[in-house]
Amino acid sequence: MRNVAITLQARTEQLDIIDHAAKLLGKNRSDFVLEAACDKAKAVVLDQVFFSLDANKLRQFTRLLDAPPSQNSGLARLMMIKTPW
Repeated sequence: MRNVAITLQARTEQLDIIDHAAKLLGKNRSDFVLEAACDKAKAVVLDQVFFSLDANKLRQFTRLLDAPPSQNSGLARLMMIKTPW
């Protein structure tokens, strides 16, 4: 159950497009806006995750990133597909 209100100010054009998109998804305005805001918030938080490594762990991490991928039949099939562009 929701227990906190969020109040926004929007231009009429913004409200119209939000309402149209919500209707296309079968959602009400509140559900649509809240879901979109939470999706964006999660993306921002995930992009800002910081982790710290000591020099030894950083070298190990870099070696793993630089190493060629191990044998992977799924990856091999994927790499054989001709791109449409």
